[in-house]
Amino acid sequence: MNSVTDLVPGIRAFRPFLPAKEFETSLRFYEAIGFHAYRLGETLAELSLGTHAFLLQGYYVKEWAENAMMHVLVNDVQAWWQHINSLDLAGQFGVSTPAPPRVEPWGLTVTYVTDPAGVLWHFAEATKSENNEA
Repeated sequence: MNSVTDLVPGIRAFRPFLPAKEFETSLRFYEAIGFHAYRLGETLAELSLGTHAFLLQGYYVKEWAENAMMHVLVNDVQAWWQHINSLDLAGQFGVSTPAPPRVEPWGLTVTYVTDPAGVLWHFAEATKSENNEA
């Protein structure tokens, strides 16, 4: 019998499923941000940014969607903010206006984006201190 230590090297990916209230709208939302969509069925798609991916599904439970969060740790949150802000996601998709980056008490600088189903995305980087501007 294999131990989990033996099995871990064989893991190819972790891909959470995220809900879509209106699948086509959510798909267009993520494509607008820059995700590559690979359809796996009528209401299922893998969405990726480079090697990082999740599965978008045409399944929606309000309480689940509005409590789901994704965390994306980046090197330059300001650049991500400029990209996201330039897209007018609120105007195009009727979502909340993305929040500009702010320093959070847990040590990250975060910009927040909410998708059409209510899933909250955190684009974050380690907060630069005044003594250590990276």
